[in-house]
Amino acid sequence: MRHHKAIKWETTLKTVMDEIDRELEDRYGDRYPLHPARPAHGKTASRDADGLFDIGASFSAGFGSKHGKGYVLQIRMATLADVPKKILHDIQHEVIVRLNEKLPQAFPGRQLEVKQDGNLFKIVGDLSLGNV
Repeated sequence: MRHHKAIKWETTLKTVMDEIDRELEDRYGDRYPLHPARPAHGKTASRDADGLFDIGASFSAGFGSKHGKGYVLQIRMATLADVPKKILHDIQHEVIVRLNEKLPQAFPGRQLEVKQDGNLFKIVGDLSLGNV
């Protein structure tokens, strides 16, 4: 069973990720064909399950990590097309920039930022739930 404050925190983070997903769909959504098994953007109840992008984050306790605990970013494109590495890098950079802009608005008063941790990117900082 998960604490209600943890659920609220992750729901807020999911909302931020969905906003960025929509922005990426608007910018890149028509540049690459969708995977044949993937519904078009907005055709399901979850941004994870439709459109070209799946933007998310999963909690990591951070054992062996330079930055410790945090939320590891996942940026996936649902296409069989060969996407150039430069475009993938540009998309990754755009997600990181947008997250660093949106996190303070979504979580006011908290110090949160996206940092590179090895070959991953992670949201780190004040992940506390307050008084539980």
